[in-house]
Amino acid sequence: MPTRKPLLPDSARRTAAWCGVLLLVAGVAAVAIWLSVALKTAVTPVLLALLGTALLGPVHRWLIAHKVNRSLAAGLTCVALVAVVGGAGYIVVTVLVDTGAQIVDSLKEAAQWVLDHFDIAGVADVDDLADNAKTLVEKFGASAAGGLLTGISLIGSLFTTSVLALLLTFFFLRDSDRAAGLAHSLAPRGTGALVEAMGRRAFEAVEGFMRGTTLIALIDALCITVGLLILRVPGAAGLGALVFVGAYIPYLGAFLSGAVAVLVALADRGFVIALWALGVVIAVQVLEGHVLQPAIQSRTVQMHPAMIMIALTAGASVAGLLGMLLAVPLCAAAFGVIGELRKGYEAPEPS
Repeated sequence: MPTRKPLLPDSARRTAAWCGVLLLVAGVAAVAIWLSVALKTAVTPVLLALLGTALLGPVHRWLIAHKVNRSLAAGLTCVALVAVVGGAGYIVVTVLVDTGAQIVDSLKEAAQWVLDHFDIAGVADVDDLADNAKTLVEKFGASAAGGLLTGISLIGSLFTTSVLALLLTFFFLRDSDRAAGLAHSLAPRGTGALVEAMGRRAFEAVEGFMRGTTLIALIDALCITVGLLILRVPGAAGLGALVFVGAYIPYLGAFLSGAVAVLVALADRGFVIALWALGVVIAVQVLEGHVLQPAIQSRTVQMHPAMIMIALTAGASVAGLLGMLLAVPLCAAAFGVIGELRKGYEAPEPS
């Protein structure tokens, strides 16, 4: 009996199979994102707690190694987190409040300097630009807050989210030793080891990102603050605080905070000092990119800058500023899972 010839060539069938896989993955991802947005009140504290657990994991393990009870170690770690984050937040807010007006005035002067020296027509006064920008920001903030916190006040929601994230961080730290057993119990038969390996790989990626980013942000903020103090740029401490906070948004945060520092130097100290401030910012960025990132950041979170920018854009479109903060660690975790899957399914090399 003659063999029936396939309707499509082998290359077309392979392409169709891969298209089906991509459509299935895209559909699952879209449903997952939709559910995350719909259940953001519960999902946001969980994600923040995972980031906090990744950041505090080494401290908790150190306490356990010194014979401290797991619950007590988790409680002490959470207390330390509240003290450090609360103290840092208080310092950052205080510095920004004290120097915020000076920074805004300097930015206005810098904008007026640019308009005057480049003879930009059609703009009467920089105050009009500032008022329009303020109105735009207020409208955007109101719409974003209304979409994100429907029916709940902003302060109350932030407080509730923070408390819930702190409690979840405590439980995640205390019961982290049960994670492997939970993965084996929930995984389909025969895949427990793979699921556990993927979970460990994803958590290591997030842990490396949080630990490395925090240390890099601190070094960047200190270096830029010292440079601006030497140049006698007003509001140097506040600008350093902006650099520290912006470092958690890779590339974009550093660019924006550095641009603000240069504009403030231009307005208050002149063009030459602004060039020196630009040199300080560029030197710190070169130090970060060529020394700090390779030496501090874990190998598990090394991603191409283009991929990071795509992740930031996608995160901003889904959840605004919070999405930008969570985009890179989630992307790093996803890359860790994909790498573990490839390792588990790749064919052994011939001897």
